[in-house]
Amino acid sequence: GRGRAAAGGNSPPGHAFRRVTLTKPTFCHYCTDFIWGLAGYQCEVCNFMSHEKCLKNVKIPCSCIAPSLVRVPVAHCFGPPGLYKRKFCAVCRKSLESPAFRCEVCELHVHTDCILFACSDCRQCHQDGHLDHDTYHHHWREGNLSSSARCEFCKKTCGSSEVLSGMRCEWCGILAHAACCVIVPPECTFGRLRNMILPPSCVQLFSRNFSKLHCFRISENLQTESDEDDDVDGSTQGSTKDIQISTDSSKQTLKIFDGNDAVKRNQFRLISVPRIAKNEEVVEAALRAYYINDDQQEYELQTFTQQVLLSDDVINRNDAAEDSNLGSVFRESVPEAWIIRAKPKDEEVIRIYPAWLKVGMAYVSLRVNKDSTVQSVIKEVLPLLGRQTECLQNFKLVEVLMGSKQVQRMVLDNQEPILNRLKDIRKTSIRQMNQTRFYIVENSKSIVQVNLFVGGLPPQLSPEEYTNILKEELAIKTNVVSVSHVYQAQGAVVLEISCFSEAERIYMLVKDTVVNDKPLNAVVIPAVMASKIPQNCCPLLVFVNPKSGGLKGRDLLYSFRKLLNPHQVFELTNGGPLPGFHTFSKVPSFRVLVCGGDGTVGWVLGALEEIRHKLVCSEPSVAILPLGTGNDLGRVLRWGAGYSGEDPYSILVSVDEADDVLMDRWTILLDAEEPAEGAENGIAEPEPPKIVQMNNYCGLGIDAELSLDFHHAREEEPGKFNSRFHNKGVYVKVGLQKISHTRNLHKDIKLQVDQHEVELPSIEGLIFINIPSWGSGADLWGSESDNRFEKPRIDDGLLEVVGVTGVVHMGQVQGGFRSGIRIAQGSYFRVTLLKPIPVQVDGEPWIQAPGQIIISAAGPKVHMLKKSKQKQKKTGS
Repeated sequence: GRGRAAAGGNSPPGHAFRRVTLTKPTFCHYCTDFIWGLAGYQCEVCNFMSHEKCLKNVKIPCSCIAPSLVRVPVAHCFGPPGLYKRKFCAVCRKSLESPAFRCEVCELHVHTDCILFACSDCRQCHQDGHLDHDTYHHHWREGNLSSSARCEFCKKTCGSSEVLSGMRCEWCGILAHAACCVIVPPECTFGRLRNMILPPSCVQLFSRNFSKLHCFRISENLQTESDEDDDVDGSTQGSTKDIQISTDSSKQTLKIFDGNDAVKRNQFRLISVPRIAKNEEVVEAALRAYYINDDQQEYELQTFTQQVLLSDDVINRNDAAEDSNLGSVFRESVPEAWIIRAKPKDEEVIRIYPAWLKVGMAYVSLRVNKDSTVQSVIKEVLPLLGRQTECLQNFKLVEVLMGSKQVQRMVLDNQEPILNRLKDIRKTSIRQMNQTRFYIVENSKSIVQVNLFVGGLPPQLSPEEYTNILKEELAIKTNVVSVSHVYQAQGAVVLEISCFSEAERIYMLVKDTVVNDKPLNAVVIPAVMASKIPQNCCPLLVFVNPKSGGLKGRDLLYSFRKLLNPHQVFELTNGGPLPGFHTFSKVPSFRVLVCGGDGTVGWVLGALEEIRHKLVCSEPSVAILPLGTGNDLGRVLRWGAGYSGEDPYSILVSVDEADDVLMDRWTILLDAEEPAEGAENGIAEPEPPKIVQMNNYCGLGIDAELSLDFHHAREEEPGKFNSRFHNKGVYVKVGLQKISHTRNLHKDIKLQVDQHEVELPSIEGLIFINIPSWGSGADLWGSESDNRFEKPRIDDGLLEVVGVTGVVHMGQVQGGFRSGIRIAQGSYFRVTLLKPIPVQVDGEPWIQAPGQIIISAAGPKVHMLKKSKQKQKKTGS
């Protein structure tokens, strides 16, 4: 009953449909409806399943022709394999039950043993000097949409949780049926978020040797179960998943290799064929296992013998003779493994793609024969492209292998016979031949420039001193490496490197280099061409602290990379906020989104303050996505108490619609008069004054003491503890036992507000507050009006001073039953400590030795974004 579907004039793109008998509930991949009855039509190459009535409408191409549809070859960015529930593989269309790969930049999901058959069709997030376009087309990816997804055009549902179906543009997010998206004009305008996206045509990155993970600064130590061996795509792993070694005596299981490369790596696919199968049926099954839907007559199977590996010559001799007399592949002794070989051809038609065309996948077809060389091909192609008047020497032919993990380019030698080249590729791998393209490229001076951000150096040195450290530690070659930017306060430099191998060497070496007991870090940085950014575009610079809030930070990183350009998303554990601000330093206008707790927000605002004078947009507005605990600033600016899994897209829309507000920041100068205790031999230097920045609040006494208890656990494991106060010296090592638990704080400190002494009531804690939310959302000041004080605001240049009488009082404030004791309001404070006292600023506690603390307004107010109240404005995308 397995008849072949008639190949009509409108036969679907590349599929090999065959009628099959259904044994379990099955859904159509075209209309997503259930297939009633016993018969459906399935593509023997990619498993596309269809109703008979839907066959004529199928527009989705088969996986076997995916490489021919690539517009600009861009490799995918795969992290380690993970488990993805209810997702389908883009190659074989089956669900991902076992660990699988997903691209960190686009929505591609693929089985570990299908990854070789995916091609480089990721979205192009930057220009790399090869095929640079300024206009962007929709970048359609099929499937893995939610089942409620609706088509933009016919308004019916286009998603499905049963099969791979529905299309989504990975730039503008528009959803459509496969049949509907054909009628969409190809140009993409980036959709609702267009003003926040860093346009890919404005970003430049020459990344030849760097892995995609390095280019997008994605840390590789994502928590994974790394029990797999390194070469996970050895296709033996899952190739048996569909074909159990046949127990049916009429069937035979064979190992198939697609060329010498597969033999070397021992990567084979298994096929199951009837024992009485004719030669051509076996060849066809073998090709389909490798996602090739060519005419089987052009191929043959060769017995796999050890000799094949030992000598390549065996293969070159025409051994059709020994195969041709086999009516059936199986004679008496059945060899277990076979290699697919292409039969030699005397002439064939090849496609040549011009690299300079700014549109689509235009190519020229050219017939070549035994006499054709690379040079003769260039000579014949130029007139067909209207470039006949130009000199042949200005052009080269480049062979491009569009693998899923890497795009490999090789310039062909002018004298090489082109048929030999094709033969060699096919001998290496039939699959690679399917993923190979030839481009005619103009010779131009190719520029090489890699920008590396190197941090963790000692601060406050001169550019010469930094260069000398790099020479000593990394042996940099100064003829190809120059220091283009120096950030002295942060101990960081940016290197401009004009040689790929040197860039790669430095990058790898930095990871293992320690200077003054501090490890260095390196980040590959893209160049943003600010002059090309459209007028109304205000890209969003996103910082995520993946350590905040459980693992939510990781998921957000993934979502924001997908929704925006991954080059505008920075992981704070990878070099801190500086690489992001440096990348955006020339952008005329941008906004910032910080995903993390209050400590993270303070870290980013502090970095912004230090680098502001080097930014063209010196006062970017900052939005907050609260992760972690506390989040008082997030609450005040209406971003909520903590992220609980809202849709990242709607968060970005809210940031786009948020209102600009100003906020005071404060500088706290801590000047200890006595030396820290515990110095050797009792001879101690007095501590130099420390300066810390405050956004939310500063507490002395009981409030800080509780915070300190909490942080002491972290102190036990310094590895897990990275304070945003640069040095651990902030923690003056004085035991907690020194603190008396009587309500005597008012006797141990003196307070001056705006040059006036203020008498303190009997309290155990004194708190300075800048924002109306303290200790995770409590209102310490209280709401009743009071003619002695102004109503507190976050931009009035004033701090409120409040006292608490002890732990019980703090508990009542937290519960909302009481407020604190109002003491003062002012803009300049001097606190004199007569004893060591616990102090905390924005949740970072330490014990401060006796001396002075001065609190005053810091620099300009910062621009923050406050989530706007009104329901989202409807804006057409």
